[in-house]
Amino acid sequence: MNILVAEDDQISRLMLQGMLSEWGYNVIAVADGIEAWEVLQRDDAPRLAVLDWVMPGMDGIEVCRKVRERPAAEPSYLLLLTSRDAKADVVLGLQSGANDYLAKPYDRNELRARIEVGRTVLTLQQSLSARVRELEAALAQVTQLQGLLPICAYCKKIRDDGNYWEQVEHYIARHADVRFSHGICPDCYRDVVGPQLVQLSLGTVRTD
Repeated sequence: MNILVAEDDQISRLMLQGMLSEWGYNVIAVADGIEAWEVLQRDDAPRLAVLDWVMPGMDGIEVCRKVRERPAAEPSYLLLLTSRDAKADVVLGLQSGANDYLAKPYDRNELRARIEVGRTVLTLQQSLSARVRELEAALAQVTQLQGLLPICAYCKKIRDDGNYWEQVEHYIARHADVRFSHGICPDCYRDVVGPQLVQLSLGTVRTD
C-alpha cells in the first residue's frame, strides 16, 4: 500500500521512511506541505498519509483542511504528527480533518499500530464502496415494474402495453434482469399432476 510522509526535518523524514518501508509500505516522502498537497491531488494519490504539523509553505493542518474540502472518489486517512500535545491542539487537529493524532516523540510500536488502524479503515471503506457500486449497477439493470398489470384470471398471462398477452415469466424477464426455471409446487402436484399420473396409470387419460 502506498503511503505519503510529509516531514520537513530530514532525519525524521528518513527515519519514518525507513520504518514504513520495513513494514511493507511504498513510501512517497516530501519535505513540506505544498509538496504534500500536490501529491494528494494526483489521480494515483496515496490514501494513507502521515503529516507533520509544522512545515514550511503549508502546515499539516492546512493540508488536512484542503484534502477534506476537495471532492474525492476514495477517502483518505490522515495521521497528524506533532510535538503539540495540549488538548486544544488535539481538538484542532481532528477538527481540521485529521483522522488520528500522534504526539512527538512517538513510540515506534504505537505509530505502527495507528497506521495499521488507518489501513484497516481504508480497506473496509473500499469494500463498502465496492458493494454500493455493485448494488447501484444491479438496480440500474432492473426496469421497475409498477402500476396496474392486467393479468388473465384463468391462464395468468399478462397483457403488455402493446395489448399482447404473454406468459408472466416472459414479461418479467423482459422487464428485469431475472430468468426462470420451471418446477411443480406441492399444491399443483397434489391437485393436478398427481391425479393425471393416476389416470395415466389406469389408462384413462386421453392422449389424442
